[in-house]
Amino acid sequence: MLAMPSGTPACPGTSRRHRLAAQLADMISGAATIRVSLTDPTQVWPHPHPHTVVRDETGKTMELGRTTSRVAARWILRVWPDEDWTRPHTFRLADATLTRSDLTAAERGR
Repeated sequence: MLAMPSGTPACPGTSRRHRLAAQLADMISGAATIRVSLTDPTQVWPHPHPHTVVRDETGKTMELGRTTSRVAARWILRVWPDEDWTRPHTFRLADATLTRSDLTAAERGR
């Protein structure tokens, strides 16, 4: 379990994904979703760093610094190492869920 600087457990009794959601919400104030992809549309392949798009509750894109963006993406990738990261995924901070971003609404409902 992760510990806070004081040595007390971080979010005791919650799962790893919920701890991650809490940490990311604290790190990126106002964020509602974080979309992670291994391809940056603004860069020519190969691009070794994950790409993120962060949105607030209204759906407005939030600008992040490069370091914050990469750290958030890497943390998400580490919590779900078995996902198919050749496809983009969106992490919802409110309920700590991860869904593939490239699925249509009909495919998500299956």
